[in-house]
Amino acid sequence: MKINELKKRYAAGVTPTEVIGEIWEKIIAWDDPAIFIHLPEKDELLALAAKVEAMSQELPLWGIPFVVKDNIDVGNWPTTAACPEFSYVPAEDAEVVRLLRAAGAIPIGKGNLDQFATGLVGTRTPYGIARNAIDAEFLPGGSSSGSASAVAAGLCAFSLGTDTAGSGRVPAAFQELIGWKPTRGLLSNRGLVPACRSLDCISVFARTAADALLISGVVGKYDAADAFSREVTPTGVIRKSFRFGVPKVLDFAGDPDTPGLFLDAVERIKALGGVAVEIDLTPFTEAAKLLYEGPWVAERWAAVGEFVEMHGDDVFPVTRKILEGSKGWDAASTFRAQYKLREFAREAEGVWKRIDVLLLPTTPRLYTVAENLAEPYGTNATLGRYTNFMNLLDLSAVAVPVGRARSGRAPWGVTLAAPAGWDAALLELAGKFCGESIVPSLSGKIPLLVCGAHLEGLALHWQLADRGAVLREATKTAPVYRMYAMPAAGGIPPRPALIRDEAAGAAIDVEVWELEPAAFGDFVSKIPGPLGIGKVLLESGEEVPGFIAEPRATAGAEEITRLGGWRAWLKG
Repeated sequence: MKINELKKRYAAGVTPTEVIGEIWEKIIAWDDPAIFIHLPEKDELLALAAKVEAMSQELPLWGIPFVVKDNIDVGNWPTTAACPEFSYVPAEDAEVVRLLRAAGAIPIGKGNLDQFATGLVGTRTPYGIARNAIDAEFLPGGSSSGSASAVAAGLCAFSLGTDTAGSGRVPAAFQELIGWKPTRGLLSNRGLVPACRSLDCISVFARTAADALLISGVVGKYDAADAFSREVTPTGVIRKSFRFGVPKVLDFAGDPDTPGLFLDAVERIKALGGVAVEIDLTPFTEAAKLLYEGPWVAERWAAVGEFVEMHGDDVFPVTRKILEGSKGWDAASTFRAQYKLREFAREAEGVWKRIDVLLLPTTPRLYTVAENLAEPYGTNATLGRYTNFMNLLDLSAVAVPVGRARSGRAPWGVTLAAPAGWDAALLELAGKFCGESIVPSLSGKIPLLVCGAHLEGLALHWQLADRGAVLREATKTAPVYRMYAMPAAGGIPPRPALIRDEAAGAAIDVEVWELEPAAFGDFVSKIPGPLGIGKVLLESGEEVPGFIAEPRATAGAEEITRLGGWRAWLKG
């Protein structure tokens, strides 16, 4: 289930209530009670859909269903962090959930997880093991297991996970998803049960990089009420030729398939214009050891230690052992570890001077559920080998699928990583890596849809060219627009008027250009009425700023919808 596919259905007249009804039936048919810790009754979900139907359909996530990891608050639904005795019912949504709902998205349930988000496997929970949607023999990945399985099974369009040590990337690798781990502080953590509060990131699982990009624009907002939120300036651009780091030495823990899949990923990056640069990964892997062998593990005790002391018998045995082992760090040891981390970060800075993007295995190898249950600690540690350092070193990252191992049964993937602020650039690269034809730019430029004299080669195109506009694509609108040719008046030549009409509209030929924010603002300020800029729905389901007209524009105008575009009308 992809966001653009749902938007096309909505444009064709399907309602969110109908979609939620279909999802309910699919959840029943899928028959995996371990995906959800809290699944509301069907009537409650239909009521949420009806509420969204009363909102503007122009909202960017109107009617889009999503799942929330059960350590993130949804108002009036229980939050358990996969520990029944810990459960509480919050009065308000977490800030990211509030933003998603305001954008028209519909929460449908709370996803299972490794208890207190402590694990990368998805088996450390008293609520059962969420089934890997591709092959149930293999781990679903954790800690965000239910969130990933719900998307992979087609039960929602996207989901929220969390990522402290890899929990938003490992499940993506194991279930053929995009797993976006944002720059630390880009998304608000208000309403999140903390694991390591200074490192936690709420993350996103989606079917496509374009979907993750769209969601990032909704939730990537500074929150002054969250002490760990920060203003993150988008930075980084993937140019036609770019440098990507490949470690000199990689340890795949004896997996027979993943080394070959990684080499495939290297070749795919090269085909996109990447130039491979061999790097020493030592400062990154040494930093990774600090997460569980250093004082940061004590942050987990700071988060839930008091509860564990009082309710030890109610905590999952493996989780309890890990949490109790995090006690005992003194202040001097903590400072020494911080000094070490700064030294590793300085060494890593030298690596980033040589590369734009780092390419890594998301996990060294694959494990079955049985292998993990037989050795719960060692398998988990292996999975975190190339994920644990990301938040310690303040990096952004996107996990992407590469292919399947074990004779096509088990998905596996790689991770693209870069410094803080590179989120949009990484998601754009992830989209290209996955063969997506359209990935909207969020790397500082603003898209602008034009449908008349500003089209390339026509009379007013110079107004875009002089402002440095770059063509993103020639495409069509969704089939929900009517076009009129306004007559010449007052020295102004005929102009097109694009008006949305769900009942009698058609697809119209358009172009999407990109402008720097200042140039976009200057251009928009000079548009004469009755034209203006609003959100226009493309055939892909994406909405972009573009030329639209007030209803008065149709007075005395010729309707030209049947021709499919302005160029066709000019040809007579």
